[in-house]
Amino acid sequence: MDLVHCRALGPYRGRLLSNPVDLSALAPIIDHAPSNPALFVQALTHGSTGQTPDYQRLEFLGDRVLGMVMADLLYARFPKAAEGQMSAFLNRLVSRESCADIARACNLGALIRLGKQARDDGGAGSTNILGDVVEALIGALYLDGGLASARSFIERHWAERISDIAEAPRHPKSELQEWAAARNRKTPTYTMLGKSGPDHDLRFTVRVEIKGLGAAEATGTSKQEAETHAARQFLAEHNT
Repeated sequence: MDLVHCRALGPYRGRLLSNPVDLSALAPIIDHAPSNPALFVQALTHGSTGQTPDYQRLEFLGDRVLGMVMADLLYARFPKAAEGQMSAFLNRLVSRESCADIARACNLGALIRLGKQARDDGGAGSTNILGDVVEALIGALYLDGGLASARSFIERHWAERISDIAEAPRHPKSELQEWAAARNRKTPTYTMLGKSGPDHDLRFTVRVEIKGLGAAEATGTSKQEAETHAARQFLAEHNT
């Protein structure tokens, strides 16, 4: 990081000199010149560093901004789509897994500030952390450059996903629900069996059951991902 950035960060200067963030490497990812670089350092700082502020508050804000912008983009892009279809598209596009895929495509993991243990445990590749950091960056862009800057980031990084979403296969949970209905059965039930692993890389185990037809279990990095895997597993085992 250059001296200008260090001066601009004010109270964060000492912390960054001992654990620097390369904002020049972030520049092509966000396509934005920060007026308040500290926001972007915060967006890349995980709680395991013990340094405050970390990215959690920005992640909270960015999650809401992403949802609002994505809803607007989908509303304009699919004028004939029903509410249910747009909701399904939205849930897929703003999921933690989708955000983490964006982070991986940008090699964002290399820029995240992690405590030694979290980094040794593979935190830089964690779906949870990568997804959170992308949302935190959206929050930082919103605060630093307004909605236009946040929207530009979202449009650029999600453009291909939005274009492909209508042709994408149905979500496994939706497909399983339709499968059950076609057999005159009630909606599948999902039960959380437990979670394991360190806080920054939790694993959730879920069981899905359709009464009288069977059940399946699966694990994922979030409850939603585990449910998706369980639905896919059920279909693989029972839809042959």
